[in-house]
Amino acid sequence: MNEIHGGDAAAHWDAAYAKGEDRVSWFQQDAGMSLRLIADLNPPVDAAIIDVGGGASPLAASLLSLGHTDITVLDLSRAALDAARAALGEQAHRITWLHGDLLALTSPRRYAIWHDRAVLHFLTDPPDQARYAELARNTIVPGGHVVIATFAPDGPERCSGLPVQRHDSRSLTELLGGAFTEVAHLREDHRTPSGATQHFTWFVARRT
Repeated sequence: MNEIHGGDAAAHWDAAYAKGEDRVSWFQQDAGMSLRLIADLNPPVDAAIIDVGGGASPLAASLLSLGHTDITVLDLSRAALDAARAALGEQAHRITWLHGDLLALTSPRRYAIWHDRAVLHFLTDPPDQARYAELARNTIVPGGHVVIATFAPDGPERCSGLPVQRHDSRSLTELLGGAFTEVAHLREDHRTPSGATQHFTWFVARRT
């Protein structure tokens, strides 16, 4: 097994965030690409949006500022969620915070938008990838969408000390299966706090 799970995984990501939010490679001052792709879908402000692996991302706060009212953030790292709540201050209660492993998600809720920036590429074992696809199928309402970012085929082979599975739009289409139809894909070059460039694939698909 290449991946870490359970308490070991939670400890790994808590330790990563303990370095300081602006020292992790995935740090963003703003969630511009995520916001752009979500806006292109033109969801109503009360559409249910889940940010899987959202951690301390600024996305939830930005969605709140745009008037969205039904936002959930799921992350394995309690430290990341605590940082996000602290950053939001009195507005934190407007977000639903879920602490736990995405692959163990049992929420009865269904969502109009599933956003994932840089979780899927850490799933390198086929059974875990299949579980991810199953969750997306079962959690997203018909007509809803996934917005996924992974390392591109020429992106890093490892991140935060872990191996990753790089993707392009074809491999993402195959992984998600026939329940989804591609809407768009594009490439982004993410600049890390250390000055390195990481190549990402962004992928948007509609749940049929």
